[in-house]
Amino acid sequence: MWLDHINFGDPREAFRSKSSAELVRSLVVLGLCTVEPLVQRNQELMSLSRKILGQQLFEKLMKMTFYAQFVAGEDQEAIKPLIQRNQSFGVGSVLDYSVEEDLTTEEAERKEVESCTSAAEKEMGEQREKQYRVHRGFGDRRGGVISARTYFYADEAKCDQHMETFLRSIEASGGVCEDGFSAIKLTALGRPQFLLQFSEVLVKWRRFFHQMAAEQGKAGLAALETKLEVKKLQETLAKLGIATKIESEDWFTGENLGVSGTVDLLDWNSMIDSRMKLSELLLVPNLQTGQLEPLLSHFTEEEDLQMKRMLQRMDVLAKKAMETGVRLMVDAEQSYFQPAISRLTLEMQRRFNVNKAVIFNTYQCYLKEAYDNVTVDVELSRREGWHFGAKLVRGAYMEQERNRAAQIGYEDPINATYENTSEMYNRCLDYILEEIKHNRKANVMVASHNEDTVKFTLRRMTELEIHPSEKKVYFGQLLGMCDQITFPLGQAGFPVYKYVPYGPVNEVLPYLSRRAQENRGFMKRANRERDLLWNAEVCCATDH
Repeated sequence: MWLDHINFGDPREAFRSKSSAELVRSLVVLGLCTVEPLVQRNQELMSLSRKILGQQLFEKLMKMTFYAQFVAGEDQEAIKPLIQRNQSFGVGSVLDYSVEEDLTTEEAERKEVESCTSAAEKEMGEQREKQYRVHRGFGDRRGGVISARTYFYADEAKCDQHMETFLRSIEASGGVCEDGFSAIKLTALGRPQFLLQFSEVLVKWRRFFHQMAAEQGKAGLAALETKLEVKKLQETLAKLGIATKIESEDWFTGENLGVSGTVDLLDWNSMIDSRMKLSELLLVPNLQTGQLEPLLSHFTEEEDLQMKRMLQRMDVLAKKAMETGVRLMVDAEQSYFQPAISRLTLEMQRRFNVNKAVIFNTYQCYLKEAYDNVTVDVELSRREGWHFGAKLVRGAYMEQERNRAAQIGYEDPINATYENTSEMYNRCLDYILEEIKHNRKANVMVASHNEDTVKFTLRRMTELEIHPSEKKVYFGQLLGMCDQITFPLGQAGFPVYKYVPYGPVNEVLPYLSRRAQENRGFMKRANRERDLLWNAEVCCATDH
């Protein structure tokens, strides 16, 4: 069993790639991350340091401490030595250009409200469901977020700049890493209004499906087990005036329907695929009027173009990833954007994951619906024969999501406890591992700093006879954290990756601020990592 041969408690093995100076730096930086007043006021302290020291000295100090700990370098050239050194220890890289605009809260709120409100809403005061409406108080999406960078829409030219940045990151990944990954965010590639609207439509279509299921006496079943009888469904659709029998027969064509006479959630979702014009995607069934109605009364030509451009930018990035042999990781975002992000990523997977997994979707296991989302997407890949690619995370927006749901007044989308989230993580992971065993077309990145989660994965891989050399199960941790997990895995031959942020010092300060915030909670729990670092430093001193 591989678990017997990997020791996460051996300081020499964990920090072999580090010099004595780097070990001291890690001890100091990670130790500072546990000092509450320092972390709480880190942005003010950085600003003050810059004023006192001047720009040059401040950058030098950052490069010796926090920046050096958590960021690989300023550009594609500067990051090469670290990537190559990690590679020599069996550790790959997920490149992530971590530059953010330094906006005030007021600027962020204004940009968000403008970019998430459609012309129809401005002109006619049309209202959408509160979860999928922009709310000024939560317009600054950086609040209560510990690890994900945030993009705010400025204009289409800025989205093109983001695309160019992602393209350079993909090229850099192809140039310096074997089997590299590159991370992208869809809110960087277009106006978020479309993501909000499309998410609302997808949720309403799914809700309508479950309402139909309840009418047929099938409420409360798991997503994939819920099957509607076609004849009854056609009668209901005709009665509501949503579709005539001939129209619905046209919708539900396919071998499965002919044989089984039932429609499941995947068949139901496929109805959306048949709508070609993008604005026609945004039609929802209205049970009161019995009509398929547009979510908004009209779209401007510019809004239609903005939707198309977002999809075109995604297409350009996916093609570049294919050409360079790089896997593309689409990051998860807030729950009110996520249904659209997942759906658009799924469409990319259907096109680009035909021969291998190039596009990876991210599943946030703190969401109550995580297991349903994973199982439905795996089943679609199985039916259509493409390679499923997933990154499993716990989630980065918990505090923000909980506050937003409570204040605006909709159901909290997050699992009640950390234990519930850990159970959900293991459940989703186990489902994908079983899929890998039975159908070698699934792939998963276990993105976790939790040693128990990693050990659970190794144990299940042994039981299911999934060998690390097959490169179906990957592990991922952030640069500067959890080396005692990453490097022993790499040395044992497991595909393991560091999430490698890069960018100029001044422009990654918001990222560094959040690293400090995240480490505050993490390092309080992770005394073991500090003990190992200290022991490694002692070992180094003894060796010399």
